[in-house]
Amino acid sequence: MKIAFVGKGGSGKTTLSSLFIRHLAASRVPVIAVDADINQHLGAALGLDEAEASALPAMGAQLPLIKDYLRGSNPRIPSAESMIKTTPPGEGSRLLRVGEDNPVYDACVRTVELDAGAVRLMATGPFTESDLGVACYHSKVGAVELCLNHLVDGREEYVVVDMTAGSDSFASGMFTRFDMTFLVAEPTRKGVAVYRQYKEYARDFGVPLKVVGNKVQGPEDLAFLRDETGDDLLVAVGHSDWVRAMEKGRPARFDQLEEANRHALETLHHTADAAYGRRDWERYTRQMVHFHLKNAESWGNAKTGVDLAAQVDPAFVLSEGAATPQPA
Repeated sequence: MKIAFVGKGGSGKTTLSSLFIRHLAASRVPVIAVDADINQHLGAALGLDEAEASALPAMGAQLPLIKDYLRGSNPRIPSAESMIKTTPPGEGSRLLRVGEDNPVYDACVRTVELDAGAVRLMATGPFTESDLGVACYHSKVGAVELCLNHLVDGREEYVVVDMTAGSDSFASGMFTRFDMTFLVAEPTRKGVAVYRQYKEYARDFGVPLKVVGNKVQGPEDLAFLRDETGDDLLVAVGHSDWVRAMEKGRPARFDQLEEANRHALETLHHTADAAYGRRDWERYTRQMVHFHLKNAESWGNAKTGVDLAAQVDPAFVLSEGAATPQPA
């Protein structure tokens, strides 16, 4: 299951995504955690110190390796250089699976040991000084989008992505890559503004969206969120002494998280798991192709010098049963 956490900057989306990841690990569920925010905080939220977090390999720096591995023997993709972030898989492409080992994971994944289990962590990489005035940060998250396009996951296999803040993920098709999107919203006008943007943008693409209220201090805050988000409000989270201790670098064992917050995480888990029955791989593949053709026409063809529409394999549908060639 592919799960996204989104929200405005400062809403607590990284904190909530890290708690959900810890909950899944404690449930002994295989998890790949992805920090797709240029402001890299997920590693620290999972307990890494500053040196460990800064040493995480950047997916953006491994883009040539990622492209070369994923294209496999796909005859529609003659070279890794012709691939862009939206390139869809086809016959002969190599696919990624949650529990396997492969060269992409070897280069980009680090295992994080938690007190209740372990997770695999990937990070898009920070915006560096050499990028200033030269690069668009969307090129950094392109590696994440390409991997999601080639990733096959099943029930009780989780990929949890901490997304860029605000509505920036709509700059590409990555917002359609998820079985469930949890939007973290504070009980403020600014807090629900991003919800409205997401709701409007996602409506035409059937993106499942639920709101997680955060920093809720009482019935008035809860009533405000319910008035603003209606049935999309799934659960609300209030103050947490456990989280405050974690943010100071002195977390208690995860089983000491407050009962109300443990219940909230269980609700997120049940909601995400229920989305499995609504999976539509054909629609997922159509949306992937839609955004690839859109990107090809707007900038991809000019950048690569080839007709990227030719990369689309009309007979291929990504699914749990899709075959992938073995590495040579």
